[in-house]
Amino acid sequence: MNSLHVNWNYPTAVKAGPGRIKELPSFCKQLGMTRPLLITDPGLAALPMVDALVIACRQTGLDCSLFAHIKGNPTGTNVSDGVAAFNAGRHDGVIAFGGGSALDAAKAVALLAGQTRPLWDFEDVGDNYLRVNEAGMAPVVAVPTTAGTGSEVGRASVITDEAAHVKRIIFHPRMLPAIVILDAELSVGLPARLTAATGMDALSHNLEALCSPFYHPMAHGIALEGIRLVQQYLPTAVKDGANIEARHHMLVASAMGATAFQKGLGAMHALAHPLGAVYDAHHGTLNAILMPYVLVANRSAIATKIAALARYMNLPDASFEGFLDWVLKMRQAIGIPHTLAEIGIPADRADDIGRMAVADGSSHTNPISYSPQQYSEILNKAISGIL
Repeated sequence: MNSLHVNWNYPTAVKAGPGRIKELPSFCKQLGMTRPLLITDPGLAALPMVDALVIACRQTGLDCSLFAHIKGNPTGTNVSDGVAAFNAGRHDGVIAFGGGSALDAAKAVALLAGQTRPLWDFEDVGDNYLRVNEAGMAPVVAVPTTAGTGSEVGRASVITDEAAHVKRIIFHPRMLPAIVILDAELSVGLPARLTAATGMDALSHNLEALCSPFYHPMAHGIALEGIRLVQQYLPTAVKDGANIEARHHMLVASAMGATAFQKGLGAMHALAHPLGAVYDAHHGTLNAILMPYVLVANRSAIATKIAALARYMNLPDASFEGFLDWVLKMRQAIGIPHTLAEIGIPADRADDIGRMAVADGSSHTNPISYSPQQYSEILNKAISGIL
């Protein structure tokens, strides 16, 4: 597997390859950390590997502690509790370890630790990021254990505002972790169901970036290859979770998706964000279910791009219909539900979700500008299964 060991510096320093988690203490020291706070979720915190990481850091002279009070959809309270733990322990850096929720929360803690303003003052609206006191930001080493959100290479965190029941995006250019470790061995234990849902999340990022009308050829090219990697490796990763090569390439595809979506996202995420906030549903699963319904809705604006994508993927039918058919068949093969009703989402708040989708930042880069009613119609189709 040595051929998989590479160092990248786009978009940040990425240390990729099985077993590279052993270098974590060294990377922390490179960033000047002496007292890192390892932030993860409760499920991972209960596993021996997290204890082993804390011990490994301590054995190299790093005074490492653990914080794991994070929900599946991280909240403002989770972040403020993390900041309290960071400051109480006089920490000087963050190890963000886990899936997208843990990474997002950890990045937000690192941002907020040295600020005097509350978290929501840094929501990604206008020039709010200029309010950040950069000197108060803590350095971050990010270690994803799922191949989905790509939060490890992102400059933002999605945090739920519990009072308003909305997801807010917290943004600052320096939220991008300084060092990322992509170690496929850490994702081997992920159950097939979560491997499928997070892998489809990676696909949604690459796909919506590709379809965004904004001009960004580098992101466009990255999205194309990211989709091909998902095509080649996601079914294997779901079927054989111990396949290191498949796990590695899915981590890469995930990071590529989050790099590509600086070009923009779209209606999948515009709907998934409010649905996640209102129903506390898994983000990757929502995107996976919504995908074909949004593709069909956007068809008139994306058919040419999708046909080119289908040719790149070497699909037997290199057309929009051929790509849609591939999406539907792969979803079925890896166990993704066909409707939102199957995961307990009703139609009773469709109008509210439609309004929230228009207000979501992801809607601004959808290939077609939809009204709240049109978003509600797409949602209702995804609930009932009408393509």
